[in-house]
Amino acid sequence: MNRVRYEINPRVLDDDLNALFRSAWLEHADINFGFTLERCLLYVCAFLEDSKELVGFVKVAWDGGLHGFLLDTTVHSRVQGQGIGRELVLRAVSEARARGIHWLHVDFEPHLEPFYRSCGFSDT
Repeated sequence: MNRVRYEINPRVLDDDLNALFRSAWLEHADINFGFTLERCLLYVCAFLEDSKELVGFVKVAWDGGLHGFLLDTTVHSRVQGQGIGRELVLRAVSEARARGIHWLHVDFEPHLEPFYRSCGFSDT
């Protein structure tokens, strides 16, 4: 298993984020992430310790008050199934709570329900 380092709001390049998203999402088209990262409450990145490669990402958008929205949970296809996604989500949830978020919402496709339930999410 790979050693992974998690960071909240690190400096991260569009090239690295686009490479990560291309590895995990077949239809990803490269974008400029700067605009959304500047405006979200927080984001969490996962890096491989040995290579410093970005292998995971999740962000929390918010309404400026008590509601947050978990978005873009992404893990590089090479390292999926190692618990990185779950750890990203748990760290994002913890940091969002520390920043005053009382309600954290997530939308997901049906096949991801077991994953998000394992992270503590439930229907509302």
